[in-house]
Amino acid sequence: MSRIGRVRSEALAATRSFLRRRTAVFFTFFFPVILVVIFGALVRTQPTGGGLFAEPAGYYLPGYVGVVVLFTPLSRVGSEIARHRDGNRFEKLATTPLSRGEWLFAQTLVNVGIIGVASLLVFGLVVAITDATVRASPSLLALPAFVVAGVATFCGVGALIGSFADTQDGVIAASNTIALPILFLSETFVPPALLPGWFLPAVDASPLTYFARGVRAITYDGGAWGLELAVLSALAVLALALGARALPRTD
Repeated sequence: MSRIGRVRSEALAATRSFLRRRTAVFFTFFFPVILVVIFGALVRTQPTGGGLFAEPAGYYLPGYVGVVVLFTPLSRVGSEIARHRDGNRFEKLATTPLSRGEWLFAQTLVNVGIIGVASLLVFGLVVAITDATVRASPSLLALPAFVVAGVATFCGVGALIGSFADTQDGVIAASNTIALPILFLSETFVPPALLPGWFLPAVDASPLTYFARGVRAITYDGGAWGLELAVLSALAVLALALGARALPRTD
């Protein structure tokens, strides 16, 4: 079987496995929807009012989409690795032609598809129930590239978490511990002006920052976004390479 065939077969198997877990399917789409409803429709933004949510609604659109781009790959890939370890599947995988890199690439493709649908849902919901307006321009065609690069990056990070955490509970705890600070400190919901100057280098080190900046430039302020996409893509390649290398060969 060719490399493409191996990746396709693994991706199809991973997709069927995800769809069979109805709870996982439900919360993959339900959690970001609840976040949008609470903060977008109930709390609402207060432009020029100061404090949190003081920017126009359109400013926060990258943050809402970033929720699924960040949380879902970390938890799904990390948990999948933990399940494979518990079921002695890596030992069986080592006896097949499927390499660790191909396995992780297949998992990434599945996550790109799932999160692509979830991102579209969140995007439409934000526009529908908040005051957010989206700039209509050809740059909107670049949005899928940011989603793909962001998902790939955090799939790689999820693989690292899953490889080094001992249990599935440990994966979930580590994923949440890493994801929550990244979500709110990556130019998503907290503008840089509200953060101390000494902390800004940490903001620049977050992959989600480049996702938020790029998506915001496309949908909100019309700024340049090419550099952000290039950096995020480079981080995706690096994270996937490190994640694939960290995957256990056997159990």
